[in-house]
Amino acid sequence: MNWAMRRMRPGSFAWLALHELRLATRSSRRAGRRGLIGRIGGAGAAQIIGALLALAWLALGCTIAWALRDTPIPILPEMRVATLGISIVALTFMTAQAMIGSQRTLYENGDLALLFSAPIPERTVLLAKLLGIAGTVALTYTVLLLPIIVPVAALGHPQLFGLVALLAALALAAAAIGLGLTLTIATLVGPRAARTVGQIMAALVGGAIFLGSQMLSHADRKGGAAVVLFERLRANGLGTEGVTGLPGHAAFGDPLAIVILLGGALLLFVGAGATLQRLFLSGYQDGGTRLSRAKPTGRASGRLFHAGLTRAVFAKEWRLLVRDPALAFQIVLRLVYMAPLLFVAFGRGNTPIPAVLAFGSVLIASQLVGSFAWLAVSAEDSPDLLAVAPVAKDEIDVAKL
Repeated sequence: MNWAMRRMRPGSFAWLALHELRLATRSSRRAGRRGLIGRIGGAGAAQIIGALLALAWLALGCTIAWALRDTPIPILPEMRVATLGISIVALTFMTAQAMIGSQRTLYENGDLALLFSAPIPERTVLLAKLLGIAGTVALTYTVLLLPIIVPVAALGHPQLFGLVALLAALALAAAAIGLGLTLTIATLVGPRAARTVGQIMAALVGGAIFLGSQMLSHADRKGGAAVVLFERLRANGLGTEGVTGLPGHAAFGDPLAIVILLGGALLLFVGAGATLQRLFLSGYQDGGTRLSRAKPTGRASGRLFHAGLTRAVFAKEWRLLVRDPALAFQIVLRLVYMAPLLFVAFGRGNTPIPAVLAFGSVLIASQLVGSFAWLAVSAEDSPDLLAVAPVAKDEIDVAKL
């Protein structure tokens, strides 16, 4: 992207948009270096293995494309219904990712002060940030889908290029919706709780489709969650005609559906940049404040000191959770995602199977123990102070656990 940015005017929308996309790719590479391969073999090994996997995935796509080059692909109504269901699920997860990306843009990245002080229109900055969020949420799906779709479409099936347009439309719409939800939360609850509530909302949005589909599948007793969702959509006549048929028609090359869907996503994207500009500025400005309900008195507070190591460590850990309750909520959310186990045991009216209940209890206990152990050990914010404290390390570890 550097060569393209050098040919553009610095500060223009295209220049800023490419910069945001470059930051998104850098973040994904850093995440890869922090993974298991990166920790074992280093950053170079992670990059080499990632490149080899990408080439292997592209080679698989080219092989599939060559095998299907002379084979017509029939477009069945069931395929359009399935496309609608997949689009709903993808839009839900993309919106959750966009909410997290919007929070990072507002509260964590730290580059907005420089951008707003530069001679660049504020709307240009917001639209570039939005496009960066859209590129970030589409990156995973792009890496997984395009190496398969593009070769197949290029070798005799050009109608499949509609899937690329559908992916772009979903990413643009999710970025606009995610930013709108984030700014709405910041307006309703204020900057103090916006980050915590936003993370909770993003987690709920991301898990809503999963939990809903699991409840439907166990209620109908017809099979898996995907089958139940497909049957519900087809039974209601959704996904083949009308507005609900747009994703299915666009995915398989209908020009009118592509224009309507992509044009609507672009209008939503530009409209979000135009209407949310003031909220975005106020959210950024409020995000830099550090509000406190307590008024300083100039005297040491007795509640800051506790007799005994265990009480002092417990008070410190509890204060950290109160300061950032999103950590505790993420732990509890893991238990929510295990709700299908309860549906299996109780939802069908059968007598609870002791083996199932025992397995579920052990799984829940292990999740809680592992999460809280990670929180106590890896999430320590002052390890240097604990290291020099006149207390044995084993006693601190026992008190923390």
